[in-house]
Amino acid sequence: MRDDIVTIEPDEGLKTWGWVSYLLHLVVAVAAVLPGAQVSIALLVVALVIDLVKRGDAANTWQASHFSWRIRSVIWAGVLYLLTSWLWLLFIVPGWIAWGLISVWFLYRIVKGMVRMNAGRSVEAA
Repeated sequence: MRDDIVTIEPDEGLKTWGWVSYLLHLVVAVAAVLPGAQVSIALLVVALVIDLVKRGDAANTWQASHFSWRIRSVIWAGVLYLLTSWLWLLFIVPGWIAWGLISVWFLYRIVKGMVRMNAGRSVEAA
């Protein structure tokens, strides 16, 4: 029996979908940080749908962590925005500060994921 080494090429189509999703997330994240540069939440929903649909295709690859990373980022940001939304109703400045911090955190996660994807590395679960 002969031992042949089989090289499996990474799925470039899956990586392309990952980049599309990261770029959509990045547009939303940058707009959230810049005052007056709001974009439609539809971009975020499109990116989230891409991640949910393509996550199964990435199973057992380093790219799977990126799909989970983006999904968790959106869910956590949404929960944090909801939990701090009452600050906007009662006090404008604390609401602005809280949402600004959440937006910076979201932007950090997206940039960190993009850097790791560019290097061909997975993103840790933390």
